[in-house]
Amino acid sequence: MQVFQPQNHHIATVLRHQDCRFSPRVTDLYLFPIAFNRRHFRPICSSLPHSQHTLPDQENTPVPAGALPSTVDDSLRTHNAKSAAFLIRHLSPQDQQNPLPPPPRRQEHRLQFSKEDKEKLLELSLVNKRAPQFPGSIFVNSSSPPVKSVFEVEKSRLDDGAEDVDDEMLMKALEIRRKVTVEVFKEAMKNGKFGITYSENLISKLADFLDCVMIKAASMKQLPEFSGCTYNNRAKAFIRESGVVHLIRWLKHNSLSYPQIGKLICASKGNVVSIRNLAEWLKSIHVKGRFIGVAMTRAGETALERDLEELDEIVMYLESNGVRQDWMGYVVSRCPEVLCFSMEELRSRVEFYLNMGMDKNDFGTMLFDCPKVLGYLSIEEMNKKVAYLKEFGLDDQDVGRLLAFKPQLMACSIEERWIPLIKYFYYLGISKDGMRRILTVKPIIFCIDLESTIVPKVQFLRDIGVQDDAIGSMLVRFPSLMTYSLYKKIRPVVVFLLTKAGVSQRDIGKVIGLGPELLGCSIANKLDHNVKYFLSLGIKLPVLGEMIADFPSLLRYNIDILRPKYRYLRRMMVRPLQDVIEFPRFFSYSLEERIIPRHKIMVENQINFKLRYMLSSTDDEFHTRVADVVERRRRFESGIRDEQPTD
Repeated sequence: MQVFQPQNHHIATVLRHQDCRFSPRVTDLYLFPIAFNRRHFRPICSSLPHSQHTLPDQENTPVPAGALPSTVDDSLRTHNAKSAAFLIRHLSPQDQQNPLPPPPRRQEHRLQFSKEDKEKLLELSLVNKRAPQFPGSIFVNSSSPPVKSVFEVEKSRLDDGAEDVDDEMLMKALEIRRKVTVEVFKEAMKNGKFGITYSENLISKLADFLDCVMIKAASMKQLPEFSGCTYNNRAKAFIRESGVVHLIRWLKHNSLSYPQIGKLICASKGNVVSIRNLAEWLKSIHVKGRFIGVAMTRAGETALERDLEELDEIVMYLESNGVRQDWMGYVVSRCPEVLCFSMEELRSRVEFYLNMGMDKNDFGTMLFDCPKVLGYLSIEEMNKKVAYLKEFGLDDQDVGRLLAFKPQLMACSIEERWIPLIKYFYYLGISKDGMRRILTVKPIIFCIDLESTIVPKVQFLRDIGVQDDAIGSMLVRFPSLMTYSLYKKIRPVVVFLLTKAGVSQRDIGKVIGLGPELLGCSIANKLDHNVKYFLSLGIKLPVLGEMIADFPSLLRYNIDILRPKYRYLRRMMVRPLQDVIEFPRFFSYSLEERIIPRHKIMVENQINFKLRYMLSSTDDEFHTRVADVVERRRRFESGIRDEQPTD
């Protein structure tokens, strides 16, 4: 409470010398209720015999002696009117014969209030908890005008057609009303047994819903049952009737985070019942766990506004085109945009893939592998990507089979992913046919990042000695090389070949260039077992390294295939180990279809060839070679000398 104390002593001096019959001491004057506001001193000072007096709040406005301001009736408070009249009557001049003229009509709308006073009054009028007011109490902020006066002045200005409406004050009032709404919602959350931290975090995501509460609470004033209620009561009633607090509890129980809950409630536009209905429907099609919140937030308000019958129609149409019922929850949870399509748009998207020769089973499998292919792109983007794939020489059926095998291609960008990759392949010397083979054999290569995945591997191959003209043929021959990890797969294999397999630094580039498939073999389950097997045959480690340099695929065969061939070589063909060292490709030929039949032919004809000439030629060449040797032997035995020696 602020009690007015005169800054100068002239008012008290005048009251002491005034010839009046007012018995209380002058110091008791300040205890009068009328003395608690500066405006109440205007009638007192105006009745003094001095010619002019200035008030502390109006130092530049003179007050004539004996004159009462027109607002004297304005300044008197109702519960102090009697005391004020008594004091004025005794402080007035004794020789005044004429009665006081009736006070003029109040002109409150002519008062002017400062911006600071208006802001204080807005805060006092819109806050959630106000200071108690009762008859005889003192206004909380006595330096500010009454709340009723400000609003009556503004209302009268609007009625008079004032054009300079203070938009800033309106926005200030709206902001204060929003703060009041936040406090009301916090109280409702507290009654719902929510913690303070969770409530504050959630409210920070509910700006649109709080605005909706403000609008609804304001419109409820037009209803008869809420016409006499305050704004707080109307806001509480709307929050209670909407059931939003119980919905928040239910969504939190279903593993939805508070950002997801806030986004859903804002998207519902006050109709929070639609959120529960959509969540229950998603559960019915086997959408589980946290994907319920993901599906609802990504589907947005479009799915919340749709009827459940329309959503059921979408599901039935997808099931009729190859999507199994137990896959539907997975598809919708990964591509909830499907729920926003109309049936015409959904049919056009499904027919886009079916018209490329893809049957319904392939379409269902493709949609399960990559649900984004149906709702992630627009029809124009889908047509553009299919046209780009056809430039490699593929027709509609080939593109359909390719997308059914690797639908992730449709999710890749042409400008950011495909065009830089094609330019890099041209730089490596890969032809268009080679690119088509890479695309058909390993289409995932067109989905990986060029700078972080492919370029470092190509540079590593150059560092170990692979020729530039051989790198392109390597990639075309073994496209899977570009999908392997450089530090977890490729480098460990190279280090193993240099340290454990006897391959020299000079030959490592040749080995990788001729046999890039070695980079895809497991060290523990394949390469290490094969190296130990060859060493157990008595082959020295440097010799094994030369064998690998001559035939890199030697380490790729299973031991179960190598062992019978070596046993037949040693026991049936009675060949030394040196023959295998000189011709390690011996292990690449079939034992039943080539080695044994040709060995029998040589035994029958009593001839002997080296393994290279025995196995590397075709059947016709082998029979021709055998016939030539038999003829030469017959001529030698008959004494006929060959005029031209044979090889």
